[in-house]
Amino acid sequence: MSTLQQPNSAFSTAQGLDFPGVWRANELAVSRTATYSTGFDEFDNELPSRGWPRSALIELLLQQPGIGEMQLLKPVLTQLSKTQKIVLIQPPHLPQAMACKSWGIHINNLLWIKTSSATDGLWAAEQILKNGCCGAVILWQGNVRTESLRRLHLAAQSTDTWLWLMRPLAVSMDASPASLRITLRPAAGGVSLNIVKRRGPSAKQNLFIPLADMPVARHYSDKENAPVVMHTRPAVAARSDTPILV
Repeated sequence: MSTLQQPNSAFSTAQGLDFPGVWRANELAVSRTATYSTGFDEFDNELPSRGWPRSALIELLLQQPGIGEMQLLKPVLTQLSKTQKIVLIQPPHLPQAMACKSWGIHINNLLWIKTSSATDGLWAAEQILKNGCCGAVILWQGNVRTESLRRLHLAAQSTDTWLWLMRPLAVSMDASPASLRITLRPAAGGVSLNIVKRRGPSAKQNLFIPLADMPVARHYSDKENAPVVMHTRPAVAARSDTPILV
């Protein structure tokens, strides 16, 4: 009777590293899904496949809202809005349509969802991801339970949508299933960012990203300049699967 020979472990390991789904811990991973350039070469160089990953949970951890996080997303949002819907869920400030126009964002494809609670905001984001009707979702949340993060992560993986979750800087040490986690702090003329989690080695230093000055906030003087507002009512939407437009 013949006996089975044990494989050469060194040879098997070397072969395994050649498979597309395997990456070395000291190298940036190659994303299996599409990525979109951030618009900043130095930033792209630090990201797997040089861009924002699609079908993944991306966390932006902010020292405070309004420090330039939306300007950081401006290049990708400008392009996506040409053909796809972009949804803002529970932003801390009223979206300014004229500022979006000046950035080149197509405001007809920009939706603002205002919910009565953080739980409803998470629910709305999950339903949009499952539906696959939008190109990008940006959700602002404070404290989020681990199981809710997992649900968002799984929902994002099931669709061809970009998902950014804006959270406070204080949660940067908490565990998260997100594929990419980035801290943002204000800096003169831009923002200082640090990649605290990515598929690859730990980032060794902060990056400075220069940004244009934030536009001055304005109050809407007429309805034409205001973005579309959607109030979700889970009890009704659960029956009709259609948000109520106001």
